[in-house]
Amino acid sequence: ERHLPVFKGAIDAGAKSVMINSGLINGMPVHASKNIITDLLKRELQFTGVVVTDWKDIDNLHSRDKVASSPKEAVKIAINAGIDMSMIPYDYDFCKYLIELVEEGEVSMTRIDDAVRRILTFKDELGLFEHPTTKDWDYSEFGSKEHETIALKAAEEMVTLLKNDNILPLKKGARLLVTGPNANSMRSLNGGWSYSWQGEKVEEFASKYHTILEALQIEFGESNVIYEPGVQYKEDGNYWQEEEVNLSKVSESAKSVDYVVLCLGENSYTEKPGDLHDLNLSASQQKLAKLVTEIGKPVILVLNEGRPRLIHEIEPSLAAVVQLYLPGNFGGDALANVLSGEVNPSGKLPYTYPMFSNTLVTYDHKPSEEQNKMEGMYDYESDYAIQYPFGFGLSY
Repeated sequence: ERHLPVFKGAIDAGAKSVMINSGLINGMPVHASKNIITDLLKRELQFTGVVVTDWKDIDNLHSRDKVASSPKEAVKIAINAGIDMSMIPYDYDFCKYLIELVEEGEVSMTRIDDAVRRILTFKDELGLFEHPTTKDWDYSEFGSKEHETIALKAAEEMVTLLKNDNILPLKKGARLLVTGPNANSMRSLNGGWSYSWQGEKVEEFASKYHTILEALQIEFGESNVIYEPGVQYKEDGNYWQEEEVNLSKVSESAKSVDYVVLCLGENSYTEKPGDLHDLNLSASQQKLAKLVTEIGKPVILVLNEGRPRLIHEIEPSLAAVVQLYLPGNFGGDALANVLSGEVNPSGKLPYTYPMFSNTLVTYDHKPSEEQNKMEGMYDYESDYAIQYPFGFGLSY
């Protein structure tokens, strides 16, 4: 009812490959489920493309999920369930085991033929037999002005205005203090799985684009924009490591400007190295936020993050809140265009923004989750402690 229609829509639209989920459904690892892969995906949904594993997930049937007694049995279970291609992690034992299983009659040649036919058909449709390797000059539009225009437009449309106490858009000539660890970073704008897995190589390749600071300097004039980081990410450490930088300079600089643009959130991260235990903003970022809000100048919070970090302690003191997400190379330019009023913000929250770490509320409530008051001796009513609801977003 909820997840399958998206896959059906993709298949009907011509999707050529499907990667299997690393998790379990009702206790069954999906990589071991013939019911899901063969009966549902290939037969009922009539998917004719290639079914590929996720990283190491055939091995995981043995090492993690314990449904296979050995790595070899894990190969047998996954291939017979309908897997066509294995994403081999560290060695080629998969190939050895599969040949042995076919010779022993544990995996049929019919199953092998089905997988090979799907893979070869896919490669033929991609033209890989004629051109087995790609060359950059075959993609002349890659990185072109046309594509950059589309990237800027996409970034502008995703900017979501969450709060505005009638200070945005800013007037031309406004004097700004730009501060925070995300203010002068292309890495945080792009996030992980961009130029590299954890995003640590972004600065090496994206230096020609504009950070938030650089874009605001272009939009409002370099002489009108003061920069004091206050907090910086420790780029040679983990994504969450930070260091405070001259907080006294932040306080002093804030006295001479009209507005403070406070850029908070996270450095780039992804997958397991990006797991976190606390949804709150870091202690250093909260300290910086409290510092600038106590000065008395209107503070515009810019959130550059891939997931909602809690802001309930500082939100009442903020004049505006802008959610930038992970907008890519043109995120800084998009933000500058929104703050100046050149672009009218139109983004909407794709999730409910929680107020506390234990008030994660999804947008698709069940009827039983309604918070209507119950009559009787006790009042069971409890409100939803959310910061901003799903689909929320202001404009000018």
